[in-house]
Amino acid sequence: MAMPDLVLRDIHVPDAPGWWPPAPGWWWLAAVVVALGAGLGWLRLRHVRARRRWAELFDAEVEAATDAPARIAAMSALLRRAARRVRPDADRLQGDAWLAFLDAGMDTPAFVDGPGRLLGDGGFRRRVDGADLDALHAVARARFLALMAAGR
Repeated sequence: MAMPDLVLRDIHVPDAPGWWPPAPGWWWLAAVVVALGAGLGWLRLRHVRARRRWAELFDAEVEAATDAPARIAAMSALLRRAARRVRPDADRLQGDAWLAFLDAGMDTPAFVDGPGRLLGDGGFRRRVDGADLDALHAVARARFLALMAAGR
């Protein structure tokens, strides 16, 4: 028996779906990513604004003091207020314990053996060198901002 001539045709695969528009799941994923990005941006903006307000507060309080001992006392008072945000009894520390608390968590200690040592007795000196006062202002301001951020 002879086989009839069969006409065979090639298999035609449909075209792959296009990449646009994406499936609904991709839209949801994009919305979540955008929402997370916006939320993180908002939190970052809040943090930057709060840090700026704290820095302005610190600078204004210190500049309002009339002389060097009063500036040192203002820095000390601001640091003690900020320290209460981290540890409730920190404002009652005295002497080297207070300076050691301020050094805790810092990369390089600046209060026990650095310019911050002026907080211990600088408020009682008649004269304070301007360079020492500027160095104290820099480390005290940095520590104030760190304490305020840690207490959030």
